[in-house]
Amino acid sequence: MSANSEAKKVVVEEIKDKIKASKSVILAHYDRLTVKEVTDLRNRFRAANSEYKVYKNTLVRKAFDELGVSDFDADLNGATAFIFCPDETSGCSILAKAVKENPALADKIVPKSGYVSGAYVDAAGIGKLAAIPSREVLLAMLVGCLQSPIAKLAYAFKALADQKS
Repeated sequence: MSANSEAKKVVVEEIKDKIKASKSVILAHYDRLTVKEVTDLRNRFRAANSEYKVYKNTLVRKAFDELGVSDFDADLNGATAFIFCPDETSGCSILAKAVKENPALADKIVPKSGYVSGAYVDAAGIGKLAAIPSREVLLAMLVGCLQSPIAKLAYAFKALADQKS
């Protein structure tokens, strides 16, 4: 085998390892991004323990095929960026927030699809995942819901105690 073939096998194994280690992988079409915009996106993803990478589509297709996933064959064409995320929603929300803050990115980077918790998600699903709040926000909402009835009960008891005094 040639050295180039061996190098490609190493990259395919690297991609497979990243897919297995990630809870979600976002595929996004990018076009005419400036170096500054790419650097900003990479920094945003890095801050969330995610990784923004560009690989050859054929190598990613081979990695998915070796993992038994063939849903991405139609999406693996053109300039594609891959975002490997440690959770299901952070990559989607970071991408949506970046586009919201910089509307010029709306045409430059567009989600194609994703691989979330072992399932294929289309572009519309990526948009829906972006709308889900982060884990911390969801936990705070849960605590607020659990705390509310207890607080109301305490206020009622205090009002009764104040009336008797």
